[in-house]
Amino acid sequence: MDYTSNAIKEDIKDDYTIAARCLDPTEAHVLRGCLHAAGIAATVADDHHSQVDQLISPAMGGARVLVHERDLAAAKEILAAYERGDLALKEGDVPE
Repeated sequence: MDYTSNAIKEDIKDDYTIAARCLDPTEAHVLRGCLHAAGIAATVADDHHSQVDQLISPAMGGARVLVHERDLAAAKEILAAYERGDLALKEGDVPE
């Protein structure tokens, strides 16, 4: 018998999951910024470990960019657009 309440089950479905990993913590924060600009809540984890000791970063898998599970598909699309260069400013463009 499952005694877990529906509210708890919904919270479990909305847990954070890894959208990206970066060996450079600054890149992880850039990706987080791209996701935030697209309206997707994101956070960076393990970036401080990488900044303190860069040799431990590969062993830990780098800094993690985390999003809610419900936003993972949209986040992957945004990150793919970033990798393709679709989000880059053209020369002379001024951000709003």
